[in-house]
Amino acid sequence: MLEILFEDDDLIAINKPHGLLVHKSSIAADTSEFALQLLRDQIGKKVYPAHRLDRKTAGVLLFSLNKEMDSAIQTAFSQNLIKKEYLAVLRGHTEPEGTIDYPLKKENGTIQEALTHYKTLAQTEIDLPFGKFQTSRYSLVLAEPQTGRMHQLRRHFAHIFHPIIGDRPHGCNKQNKLWKDTFEHDTMLLHAKKIQFKHPINQQDIIIEANIQPEFQRALDLLNINSF
Repeated sequence: MLEILFEDDDLIAINKPHGLLVHKSSIAADTSEFALQLLRDQIGKKVYPAHRLDRKTAGVLLFSLNKEMDSAIQTAFSQNLIKKEYLAVLRGHTEPEGTIDYPLKKENGTIQEALTHYKTLAQTEIDLPFGKFQTSRYSLVLAEPQTGRMHQLRRHFAHIFHPIIGDRPHGCNKQNKLWKDTFEHDTMLLHAKKIQFKHPINQQDIIIEANIQPEFQRALDLLNINSF
């Protein structure tokens, strides 16, 4: 059963697990379970994905319950009227806060402006040898993308040399292998924590939050990050 975070007559939100595709895709022909179909069967209603989360990303995933809301909420996303917050575990120690203003290229070659703000919530150093170092450093950050480009957070954090742990292909393959070999952990540590927006129908302020999934919590436990 999917965890339902919010529901009214027009919208419904779930806490998507890591590894679950939003809907059928040609890139994952071997997959038989999708968030859209699972939620539809669970509530007995047709649902429309209001936005996308990467397969590897967990957290708040919003759906519309009718075509009118689908059009309205997708417009809100496209106009960046939806405030989004993510949690991510990154390689290395990040600055206390920062802004990544780095345009990203689409598959067709088009350049798009892309802007991400982040704040460091915790830093840690554990006894895990890596390369010439006897320890490994990591940071837990809260990220607020101001634009919604494909793989924006993954590409932005790789750009500043603090890739997300478990990210492929944008992350650090050696670090990802280290985690898999040492901890049997290959989950991408990116979680859609919160979305906030004005309801297109009744104009109420809507805030939807999702707790981190067990795989993310296990990573924080391994890193001795107990509070943030």
